[in-house]
Amino acid sequence: MAEHPPVGEGKSSLPLWRRFSAGLITGAADDDPSGIATYSQLGAAFGYGTLWCILLTIPLMIAIQGVSAGIGRVTGHGLMDGIRKYYPRPLGYVLVASLVAANVINLAADIGAMGAALKLLIGGPTLLYTLCFAVVSLGLQLFMPFSRYSPILKVLTLSLFAYVGTVMVIHVPWTAVLRSIVMPPITWNAKYAVGVVALLGTTISPYLFCWQASQEVEEMGVGSGRKALKRTPWQGTGALRRIGVDTTVGMLFSNLIAFFIILTAAVVLHTHGKTDITSSAEAAEALRPLAGKLAFALFAAGIIGTGLLAVPVLAGATAYAAAGAFGQRSGLEHKLHQAKFFYAVLVVASLAGMALNLTSIDPVKALYWSAVINGVVAAPLMIVMMLMGSRRKVMGTFTIHWVLKLFGWLATAVMAAAAVVMFVTWGR
Repeated sequence: MAEHPPVGEGKSSLPLWRRFSAGLITGAADDDPSGIATYSQLGAAFGYGTLWCILLTIPLMIAIQGVSAGIGRVTGHGLMDGIRKYYPRPLGYVLVASLVAANVINLAADIGAMGAALKLLIGGPTLLYTLCFAVVSLGLQLFMPFSRYSPILKVLTLSLFAYVGTVMVIHVPWTAVLRSIVMPPITWNAKYAVGVVALLGTTISPYLFCWQASQEVEEMGVGSGRKALKRTPWQGTGALRRIGVDTTVGMLFSNLIAFFIILTAAVVLHTHGKTDITSSAEAAEALRPLAGKLAFALFAAGIIGTGLLAVPVLAGATAYAAAGAFGQRSGLEHKLHQAKFFYAVLVVASLAGMALNLTSIDPVKALYWSAVINGVVAAPLMIVMMLMGSRRKVMGTFTIHWVLKLFGWLATAVMAAAAVVMFVTWGR
């Protein structure tokens, strides 16, 4: 059979920026306002004590996200489509119900954090800003095809450099930081254990699996010449190489930013005795008197930028998962009337997240329950993903490489252990 290389994939002559896509966007979306809040809480509470965890999560994230991307690229379908096809459907329904619940809470927290951050920067009504951010994000997803929306998401990943800038304008005792990574100052108590579990749950999240697999599928239908590798195996070498580079860069970027956020909170907040942070906006506000206006402005602006990226990813992942579980057409490249169920879920999830900001629900407690749900659903979903990626019936000749298999199962074991720790320390 003659080889027909896909357009724009696996070609070193392409500009570097064009080689990055699903992996970069997924990694950047992981550092959403809710994640910023978690990382800030950890840095404020434990100082440098959790920085070592970032070194643990890097290979685990690269592996499990590589598996999810590979499933999408090889099969031409999202994760929940595969689960519906190859596993008992009630399993898919339970997983997607849990995913939807956690994502709606995360959406609420992220939208609210963006509004609060903008108020910190320019003053004004938080609620109005929150509603505007939600409406703009939803409108772009509804009325802009994915081929035009994806580049916007890619540009928004640059907003995370605000946290690189934040570190650059504060004094960091790098010798102490490096020492804490080599010899971590671990605190042996339930609070620290819960903190580590929260970090793992924030960095390795189920919605990221669904999004990256689905974005790989989306990019097959936008004139790229890409087809599911099971049907076009000659595209495999270039496709898998691109996925490997894209995912590695995206997850390294994600973890680097997480490291800098924890570091900023440790250097500025923990050092000055500010150890109790409940939100990303509160972390930004606390920086103002301690680190100066520039550090505060960069941190707050980063919340808005990452929120603009993460909110559509969260809403999109929710719609992809629900449509896949129920066998409905999905995709942001479709017009509204072509994927009614998909867009209905997208709208309902976004509106529900927006509506939660109008209630008296404690956002901190809501995020806690979101973390609990994510912790429960992550390990089962990862087990199913690893089984799917290892089956020739699903992946054809593109079953996952032994290195991905090793670190993917290790990531699954770590998340399962994290869920156990979470329940053991419940209420302590």
